[in-house]
Amino acid sequence: MGRKKKEDKESGPNSKCPDNTAFKQQRTPAWKLTLTPESVLTSFFIIGLFCLAVGISWIVATTNVKQIWITYSDQCSNCTRLRENSSNSEQPCSCSVEFSVKEKIQGEVYLYYGLSNFFQNHRRYLKSRYDTELLGRNVTITEKDSFCTPFTTYKNGTPMAPCGAIANSMFNDTIKLIYHSDSNRNVEVPLVKTGNTWWSDKNVKFGNPKPKDDLVKAFAGSARPPYWQKPPYALDTLDPNNNGYINDDFVNWMRVAALPSFRKLYRRLFNEGLPAGNYSFHIDYNYPVSKFGGKKHVILSTLSWCGGKNMFLGIAYTVTGAATILMAFIMLAVHLKKRKPRKHSFVR
Repeated sequence: MGRKKKEDKESGPNSKCPDNTAFKQQRTPAWKLTLTPESVLTSFFIIGLFCLAVGISWIVATTNVKQIWITYSDQCSNCTRLRENSSNSEQPCSCSVEFSVKEKIQGEVYLYYGLSNFFQNHRRYLKSRYDTELLGRNVTITEKDSFCTPFTTYKNGTPMAPCGAIANSMFNDTIKLIYHSDSNRNVEVPLVKTGNTWWSDKNVKFGNPKPKDDLVKAFAGSARPPYWQKPPYALDTLDPNNNGYINDDFVNWMRVAALPSFRKLYRRLFNEGLPAGNYSFHIDYNYPVSKFGGKKHVILSTLSWCGGKNMFLGIAYTVTGAATILMAFIMLAVHLKKRKPRKHSFVR
């Protein structure tokens, strides 16, 4: 009788014991994986063949990508030296880099700019932005409102718009592609400057302040960052859907890169393909890189189903698949050598 009262007391409403259910009392049916040589070897062969197929397909697709890579900071050495001194930032400097396309490039062609030895993944650099401002909700911010310091306000108290180190260091070289025809005529290749960003970036993460139809008034009371050559409302005065904080070049720059050497989409060619012939890049050289030992690149590239020209993943998949299949064969040989012979029973 005393034992029954004790059990009732332990299972009462104030008891800490789990409910008397199959799940909470661990009485549910269980399944335990039994690894047999057949199942293990089959799994290894399937995984190895899958990785091998993906790796070979990736390498073939990447090999078919056409790419022209030019390091123009080395070829524009006079402009590189000029930009070493910050006092020459307002002095214009341009250069031309000539190259040739030996055979016609088929498909849609993309124009990228690249930077090396530029660490956008630095912790303090990553935090130096104010997302509320980039949504267009607050243009004139103070020191206490963000992590943008020291790129928040000028000494006279005028706020910077946009604030932060990321926005202040925005890439601002101008790149034009010139085609030199056989008739000695220089034709500028038309480039598309919109539609080069992620939809979520331009439509969700960025927005212009009100009134959106008059950005000069919207940015009144603020000033451009110190390294910018023009205010945000003048980034693209011809297209209101590509001006201010929703400018494609600005949005792409604000999506920081994970590695110190990276490239970002700059333009798309208006016409699909690029005919064979002689070309040149005409570059308004504004962005200084020599102080941090960096280099600037311009890249013309096509794309495949796996993106641009990148052999790393293809090689990684191929090596992983080959190693897995090799290991499967080794385990198969060991299994055939070490397995116990079956005992046969004879019925008389």
